[in-house]
Amino acid sequence: MTITRRRGVLLGATALAVALAATACGSSSSGGSPSSAGSSQAATVSDADLQAALTAGGDITVWAWEPTLKKVVADFQTKYPKVHVNLVNAGTNKDEYTALQNAVKAGKGVPDIAHIEYYALPQFELAKSLANLDEFGAAALDGTFTPGPWNAVKSGSAVYGLPMDSGPMALFYNKTVFDKFGITTPPATWDEYIADAKKIHTADPTAYIGNDTGDAGYATSLIWQAGGKPYTVDGTTVGVNFTGDPGTQKFTAAWQQLLDGKLLAPVTSWSDAWYQGMASGKIASLTIGAWMPASLESGVKSGSGQWRVAPMPQWTAGGKVTSENGGSALAVMQASGNKKLAYAFLKYATVDEGAQSRTDNGAFPATAKQLNSPDFLDKPNPYFGDQKINQVLAESAKEVAPGWTYLPFQVYANSVFNDTVGKAYVGGGTLADGLKAWQDASIKYGKDQGFTVK
Repeated sequence: MTITRRRGVLLGATALAVALAATACGSSSSGGSPSSAGSSQAATVSDADLQAALTAGGDITVWAWEPTLKKVVADFQTKYPKVHVNLVNAGTNKDEYTALQNAVKAGKGVPDIAHIEYYALPQFELAKSLANLDEFGAAALDGTFTPGPWNAVKSGSAVYGLPMDSGPMALFYNKTVFDKFGITTPPATWDEYIADAKKIHTADPTAYIGNDTGDAGYATSLIWQAGGKPYTVDGTTVGVNFTGDPGTQKFTAAWQQLLDGKLLAPVTSWSDAWYQGMASGKIASLTIGAWMPASLESGVKSGSGQWRVAPMPQWTAGGKVTSENGGSALAVMQASGNKKLAYAFLKYATVDEGAQSRTDNGAFPATAKQLNSPDFLDKPNPYFGDQKINQVLAESAKEVAPGWTYLPFQVYANSVFNDTVGKAYVGGGTLADGLKAWQDASIKYGKDQGFTVK
């Protein structure tokens, strides 16, 4: 599985969610209470302390599936020869999270650092499994990262991870296919997108502007862009409100038209049929995270020179609002016996030399330095007809709508999306009905686990 494929997978792990929430809402030997989560603390570890730890050396274990970290680890060990980093692929997303939770529960085998996606980070933080990085001065990194990822690693004013990458959304489209159907400019609004979807599918009933069979992350990203705020979180008091959320209503009004008209390919993303649909021109575009280029280049080789990138369609003409779709952080585990060395590696991998190395090797950066670099911005991409696609993607990263929040049991919520909202994608009711069912299921689960849900 590639670095980008993981971001398109529906991530469900009910057993994990149960264990995490039970840990968060029940008694805990670690002290404190769930309501204290997210509080900041003064830095007590200096840069000199971190340098001393690097000089002294030692062993740390990192659980991660992201492939560009292999070179980062090799370079880090060359620079600090007394440090040994054991890089372990413990599985992708939910498989790693299950293994991580099992290790935490057993009290042994917990890595020093774990790779955790933004949507899953709140569950581990609430369960007190992550170290508060404020003690290392992480709060001073405000401004180092783009707003979306930086907000995603914080709980209140406290920092629980450092962003490793990001997924600001954009429209990836096959210009050859668009030209074939007389679409001379990519849709700038979702209304134009719907009109172009009708144009393509009317001209060729086997062709579609895009695909969607129901995905929690994708739906919430579109709601996010529409200004939606269906989730609120204040410690263990949470709110779930899709039915009364204006952004959600914008999304359902538009997407229901696409579903009713059967204007989206009934093909699941990351399947063989998905790649084949893009290769054949039957799927003409994707609205997806900025990490997508590598997957197109490797999975749709025949499309080289045909594809282009444009800003994400807007809900209001003339707007520039985007949202995130995917992305992940590295976090220091509370159980780590070598937190200073672990944080030193974390900073190297996400802020210092490692951030540049990963960008050079195809990861889409979360750091402002890399995003604003002329070398990054002005680099033509042959696959996209030598378009300087990073200019579009970097601009998208700057325009991510603020204020989005994930539930502290988002892993569970996502796992039941297809049982609720997913029915609308196969003709089993409306999106509005499905979102109401998703809301009800999420509220019930939260209450069952001891959260105060409103």
